[in-house]
Amino acid sequence: MSWIKFLVILIVVVYALVGLFLFLFQEKMIFQPEPLDPEYVYEFPSEFDELNLEMEDGAVLNALHFKVDQPKGIIVYFHGNAGNLARWGEVVEPFTAYGYELLIVDYRGYGKSTGRRSKQAMLSDAEMVYGVAANLWPQEQIIVYGRSLGSSFACHVAANFQPARLILESPFYSVADVANELAWMYPVSKILSFNFQNGKIADQISASVTLIHGKEDRVVPISSGQKLAKALKQVDTHEIEGGGHNDLAAFKGYWDVIDEVLK
Repeated sequence: MSWIKFLVILIVVVYALVGLFLFLFQEKMIFQPEPLDPEYVYEFPSEFDELNLEMEDGAVLNALHFKVDQPKGIIVYFHGNAGNLARWGEVVEPFTAYGYELLIVDYRGYGKSTGRRSKQAMLSDAEMVYGVAANLWPQEQIIVYGRSLGSSFACHVAANFQPARLILESPFYSVADVANELAWMYPVSKILSFNFQNGKIADQISASVTLIHGKEDRVVPISSGQKLAKALKQVDTHEIEGGGHNDLAAFKGYWDVIDEVLK
């Protein structure tokens, strides 16, 4: 009995320690920023302006505004959970070939952006970024694009404003939905401080939605994207055969969808 008691205590202690680790380090697991020197100079073939957006709490968000001749509108792009604008600028620049300006921002702690992260602060930041675009263009000429983590902010602004269209790449129903795949033995929805819940606000989104997801996504399971699609009012879902989480742009099927939406 003593060995059984010891084993039970050991299991309980390990369970508690792992749970504490997940709680304390959740921010580091969700957000993987790469800072940039404030003097870093961006270089891209396309014309662009660098913006520094000041938030009410003193945070400053660094953004890029790509320009085109005779634009049809603007795409507001919310990027994934890793990197910075030096990388993401290269990812989004091809969208300007469709005749759209593009506005992309680094989240707090990413690249040159400053400020302490919280769920509410980041959602408020997304509203501010959308407001910058809305000051330049009428909403019927604004497309909101959210990739992976960025789907949280894209869904939030689409639920609170009236963009012409919402494009979601590798989105999730909620952060807890994804975390449950790895930590199913824990009540993750109760311990997550950054449990963005796209599915909860899906019925508030009136814009037409294009949802793209790789069938072999090992980061955000396609099942989570499918669950979100069911919660949305009007959505065209495109599942890329063989596509993973970070490689959809390598597939012709992905660009076929983008061509259809943006042309």
